[in-house]
Amino acid sequence: MTKLYLLEPDGAGDDWAPFTGVRPIAELRAGVWRIRERWEAALGTDTAAVIGNHVAGFHDTDAAPVEPCAPVSGPAVVAAAWFAPTGARIQLSSDTRRLVHRGASVGWVVPPEDRWDGAHDQGPPVEVDGLLLRGPHDLVTALELLLPGDCADFRTAPSPTVPAGCLVLGDPADVLCRSGLVEPGVVFDVRNGPAVIEDGVEVRHGSRLEGPVYLGAGTRVLGGDIRGTVVGPNCRVHGEIAVTVFLGYSNKSHDGFLGHSVVGSWVNLGAGTTTSNLKNTYGPVRLDIGDHRIDTGRLNLGTIFGDHAKTAIGTMLATGTIVSVGANLFGPAPPPKFVAPFAWGNDGRERLTEEGFLRIAARVMERRGIEMTPPRRRSLHATYERATRG
Repeated sequence: MTKLYLLEPDGAGDDWAPFTGVRPIAELRAGVWRIRERWEAALGTDTAAVIGNHVAGFHDTDAAPVEPCAPVSGPAVVAAAWFAPTGARIQLSSDTRRLVHRGASVGWVVPPEDRWDGAHDQGPPVEVDGLLLRGPHDLVTALELLLPGDCADFRTAPSPTVPAGCLVLGDPADVLCRSGLVEPGVVFDVRNGPAVIEDGVEVRHGSRLEGPVYLGAGTRVLGGDIRGTVVGPNCRVHGEIAVTVFLGYSNKSHDGFLGHSVVGSWVNLGAGTTTSNLKNTYGPVRLDIGDHRIDTGRLNLGTIFGDHAKTAIGTMLATGTIVSVGANLFGPAPPPKFVAPFAWGNDGRERLTEEGFLRIAARVMERRGIEMTPPRRRSLHATYERATRG
């Protein structure tokens, strides 16, 4: 049986902040699905492991195991975690040795009795459709390109029934509600794409969902206008949200604008937290990480929130802000455009201790019915060590 391995970017580095050393790139969402899941659909197999040194020891309930970088014996496919395939099945022939996208190698086919020792550009290729990802800002681009097709894939025959008392703008067949609870008065605007509501979702009166939009299992929409967005499982969302991806288990339960942003796992955004997603000059957005500047090429880009980040009520975030893992934003000073890992307060002079971080994380997880198991605690310990090193 051919095994699938997901190769993390070499060193990851600042280009993937605030997720470098925190979680595998393969476990980030590109459209509805995580990058790992997109490769699994394209190749018709499960992932044996994610290979990458920057996330050694990572553990999460539904994530693939992580192993250090090492040679891979065939039969296997090693796929780049920095590429998001559309999910369409990839047909491999017996002589295929590489998967390429517009000339760039994004996967390597390892035949039986052979061994893969690292990325290369040799061997007969097969072209793969999808998107090369330069950093987490490109997850917003992936949302724009992949979400319409991802949501359309949920169409079934016969179509689900529109919840009673709801208003539909567009084809009612594009309201794809499984067994969620949708209160009367919800507006579905599906003229630009379907609205997908997974099992256990609650959508309250006063919500407007503009497709394409996807709500993951167990999520609650508490009111507001949500458009072009993917909300992962067990989130709480409210207010105006546009073209944003939530990995899962995060809260934006109050008013405030969140646009063209990426929200990691276990994030909590206080009431009135607002992101800017457009510069006053209408110029391209740049990300600043210390002395490293990243030209995203995007006109619209809000904030990238790392796992376990928190904001106080009324937090205002500049265009192209990065909030690192475990940071807690509060205080009179405006937050900087780069918030360091485990920052305690907007001025960045203090840092949350490991003990404090683990204690808060355990409390938050308990509210979602997730236990702080020894493997999870060790994973978060490793995250803290990496993020505070140096």
